[in-house]
Amino acid sequence: MSEILEAGGTQVFVLDDDGPRLAATQGFLDVIGSLWGEAVGVMFLAIPTARLTPEFFDLRTGVAGDALQKFVNYQVQVALVGDVSEHVAASGALADFVHESNTGRHVWFVRDLDELRARLEG
Repeated sequence: MSEILEAGGTQVFVLDDDGPRLAATQGFLDVIGSLWGEAVGVMFLAIPTARLTPEFFDLRTGVAGDALQKFVNYQVQVALVGDVSEHVAASGALADFVHESNTGRHVWFVRDLDELRARLEG
């Protein structure tokens, strides 16, 4: 079940690990719809990396770029929560993407919810 986490004055809608895998742009749009329907006023979303398909981590497919652009367009901040080290080790482009994302405010890759809390409180 999804939950609301609060840290550093920010409310975060945390998706459940066990939901459907997000394979295409429509799945991410559905998640934004769920956010707006279930957590009115919350504009930060935490998505477990277990919900992402392998195509998300292959930047050549465009899945990550298309999906994350939707969050930026709808002004929803997003944290992708989980260990992506295996994917990053396999792709220099993904490593650069993760690093660049983590320097911004819209998209973060974090190991766990504790790391997300620390970033929000820092």
